[in-house]
Amino acid sequence: MSAVSSESKVSMKALIKGLAMLGVMALSVYLIRYAGLADALDTHWMDEHVRSRGLAGVLTYVGLAAFFSAVGFPRQIICFMGGYAYGFALGTLLGTIGTGLGCAGAFIYSRLVGRSFIKRKFGSRIQKVDDFLSRSPFNMALTIRFFPLGSNVITNVLAGVTSIPAMPFILGSTVGYLPQNMVFALFGSGVEVSSTLRMVVAVVLFAISSYLGFRIYRKYRNQAGAVVE
Repeated sequence: MSAVSSESKVSMKALIKGLAMLGVMALSVYLIRYAGLADALDTHWMDEHVRSRGLAGVLTYVGLAAFFSAVGFPRQIICFMGGYAYGFALGTLLGTIGTGLGCAGAFIYSRLVGRSFIKRKFGSRIQKVDDFLSRSPFNMALTIRFFPLGSNVITNVLAGVTSIPAMPFILGSTVGYLPQNMVFALFGSGVEVSSTLRMVVAVVLFAISSYLGFRIYRKYRNQAGAVVE
């Protein structure tokens, strides 16, 4: 087989994967904007389709949480709605399961389908992410998630094209999501309960988690390129 032919096949494969990735993104936008999924994070929709539906409602919420977080919707709002629907403890748990699944979905999709497309788009940033995460994927993912700034979905897709193993990154991310998920689930659980104390506690927890994240981040910042959630 000639070098030209082999190169053409590689290019075609990369093109197909890139188009597939764009297709999934386009479908996600369609579902959110035109098929009514955007209403899934409205309290009235949650009342009708989640809170009153028992196990089916739980599965609906977790599935939507996974989908929305995978395509880049702020997980803070997702967990806020979890707290609204199920209260602080269960809302935190379900929101964390959902956002963990969303992280896994974006990571695996990037690794299996979008590798060539993402490498062309983000270039040198990928090596910085690889250098940062490869030191200890679980601990580094935990560090990134504690820090309250940046793009969750970009971190997931960039990590997907690195050399790190999937499981430590996904588990570290899921555990790292927990502090902020707790904060926003606590906020959400207070929607129908007028409790100033509840809101104050949520603000304090958010400030503490942000401070801890910043301290941990600073510890590792000089060891690799800056990567935030």
